[in-house]
This record gives sequence, structure tokens and C-alpha cells, in this order.
Amino acid sequence: MDLLRLWFLISIAIPLCFSVNLQAPTDLKPSTTYENHSVKDEIVRLAKEPGTANWMKDVRREIHEHPELAYEEIKTSAVIRRELEKLGVSYIWPVAQTGVVATIGSGSPPFVALRADMDALPMQELVEWEHKSKADGKFHACGHDAHVAMLLGAAKVLKQVEDKLQGTVVLIFQPAEERGEGAKDMIKEGVLDNVEAIFGIHIVNRYPSGVIASRPGEFLAGCGSFKAKIIGKGGHAALPQQSIDPILAVSASVVSLQSIVSREIDPLDSGVVSVAMIQGGSAFNIIPDSATISGTYRAFSKKSFNALSQRIEEVVKGQAAVHRCTAEVEFLGEGHPNIPPTINDERIYKQARGLSSELVGNENTELAPTFMVSEDFAFFLDKVPGSMFFLGTSNEKIGATYPPHSPYYFIDEDIFPIGAALHATFAFSFLSDSAANRS
Repeated sequence: MDLLRLWFLISIAIPLCFSVNLQAPTDLKPSTTYENHSVKDEIVRLAKEPGTANWMKDVRREIHEHPELAYEEIKTSAVIRRELEKLGVSYIWPVAQTGVVATIGSGSPPFVALRADMDALPMQELVEWEHKSKADGKFHACGHDAHVAMLLGAAKVLKQVEDKLQGTVVLIFQPAEERGEGAKDMIKEGVLDNVEAIFGIHIVNRYPSGVIASRPGEFLAGCGSFKAKIIGKGGHAALPQQSIDPILAVSASVVSLQSIVSREIDPLDSGVVSVAMIQGGSAFNIIPDSATISGTYRAFSKKSFNALSQRIEEVVKGQAAVHRCTAEVEFLGEGHPNIPPTINDERIYKQARGLSSELVGNENTELAPTFMVSEDFAFFLDKVPGSMFFLGTSNEKIGATYPPHSPYYFIDEDIFPIGAALHATFAFSFLSDSAANRS
């Protein structure tokens, strides 16, 4: 593995000689040649083969039965490595503790990345079926097991057309998405070095099975958390004049925070500030020395996201001062990092949408609205152009209607060939277009 790791690092970090431009091309030429269409058709055919589809289901079910939380994905990464080895795909491990990064192609530029997250949630599965979670209090309730299966499916397909790839595909199996830290840690370890674009898929119950949806530009909200400790002076509740009451300051802060969105944010630029926790006091007749509030804030633009954090701190400290208290405001609590908005690159989005239409038809390719949920895929998009797409999995006939993070979450596994084909066709097309623009 030491030699393999060395080869991988050299292949993605090797400096380009002469006058080759490392920047992603500004005007990708569409893949219109007969050969490229033929390869894309072959990719779709390979992804839809019954053996491949059933294999993806088996892999997903194995991972589903043994869910693992953030940075604990030991068995999950072992399954990934086992299957990659069977396919003859080179990889390095561990990356960001439990992550796996594989490569398929020439080993030379251009590089394009595909990403799947792989951690589960700390909750109990209540769906009774043959492959129910065997880990008490752990459940793949956000579809990350499916994401892994589809990316492995793409790996299998891409390996079969490897000689047609005009560059290198980097397959990123990422830990700890649910904690919002995995993508950042993988970036720190260089997984995006020389990568020109990145693509990711998330399955959702909002759309019927097989429908693909996304949007250019702002797509998913940035998510931040805050914790504010307001410090006063404790005393007997019957003698408030001898105390400085932090409870009053906290109450005023909670009310005043609501005015940020209602009176300071453009009504056409959505934002959220929610106080979800209040802690203070230990007895009904004692004014405490301090009280604490915690909450979340969300916005779609980076400007609004940063403005919210600034105003939260100003409002809390201002209300504390009005009530003769002091305040300490913290935004980066352990396990609760700030996640920036997910902003799709318009050029990458356009290319992926065109491929989606070819794959499932215009009638099954939709323009998605913006969503207030967050995804740490946004950290990748902060570094390189890319796009995240949704793949519908809602199917009433099999009970696949509950949303992510529900204990009854269930998915339609028949969508796996679509996800694998979309991953693979995007990678092939991007590399072909990028190579054409270099020539």
C-alpha cells in the first residue's frame, strides 16, 4: 500500500509542464462525436445490467445492516475497499481517519471527482424488513449507504471503459457528513489537489423514483450554530434589586433575535434564526448567575449567512448590556461547525442537467427549488467548481415515502442504476470536454 499511496499522491500532485492551463475551461465544448455518444450509451447499458444492479443492492444492504457513525466507519470502509479490490481499482486509505479515495483512468490530468458520504445517524430504525439495522441506536436514515452503493456502481462501470477516459476520475468516499466535518478534513488531506470539478448525488423522497433535480447557483442553505452565555449576578428572587437578572436578558435576546429576519433581511432572500435551547437557574426562588441560549441560523447566500452571525452576536451582547449583564457568544462549538451554502456552479450544473435529460428524459428532469437543509458538500464547492444533484426515491407501493432522518425512512433501490450511470457519464463527459479544450 505504501507504493500505491506514493503513486496516487504523485499522480494528483504532479505539476503540469509547458503551457497547459490548470484552470477549468470556461467554455466546455459539448461531447457531440459519435464515439463519445457511443461510450455514454455503453456506460448506461453497463449500469443497467441486472448483475450490476443486484450487486449494488447487496452492497447497500450489507452497509445498511451495519451502520456506523461519523469517523467510526471502519466496517463500511472495509466493504468499500473489498469491492474496489475486486474491481481492480487503486485506492488509498485511510483518508480523514476512515475515508477512502480511489482513482480510475490514465493517472494524468485532467482530474474530476465524484463523491459519496458514508456515515449513519444516531437513531433507531423502526422499519421492519429483512435487512434492518443490526446496530442498536444507529440507522442509515439519510441514504448514505445508497450513495456508497451508487458510487461503487459508477466505479465498476468506469473501470470497464477505463481505456476511453481522457484523464482521471477521483472517487471520494467521505466520512462524517452528518457532523459537517468530513469534507473539510478530506480537503485538508489533499483530495482535491488538481481536481477541476466535483459532482455529487443525494437521494431524496421529495421526488418520485428516478426523477433527477437540481438548480444552478444557490441550492442548499448554509447552516451555523451559536451558543450565548449571558452573565449577571445571582441572588434571592424576592430581592431582585440586589441581583442582575440574566434570565431577563436572555428573554429579551430571544425576542430581539427574531427581528433580524423579519426586519433586517430582504424578504426575497430567505433566512432563519431559531433559538432552540434555553438553560438557566436551578430553583424557583433563586436568580442564577448566568443563563445560556443556543440555536441555529441559515441562509442561502454567503453574504446573508455571514451577516446573520454578525447580527446575532451584536443583538445578544446589546440586550445583555441593556440589562446590565455581559455576554459570551460562541459560533463554532464542538461537533457543530458552520457549513457554508451549497452553491452549484452554473456551467457544471448545465452539463449535468443535459446528461440527466439524456438519461431519464426531460419529463423526469426538474428544476429544484432552494432548500433550507445543509450539506457539507458545500466545502468542496468552495474549492472547485461542481454541482450536487438530487435523485428521487419516493415510491408509495413499497412504503418509500418518509423523509430523511425519520425512523421509518425507506428507499427504492431500483434507482441505483440511474445514480451510477449519472456519476459515470458526468465523469466521462467532463474529462472528454476538458481534454478537447486543452488540445
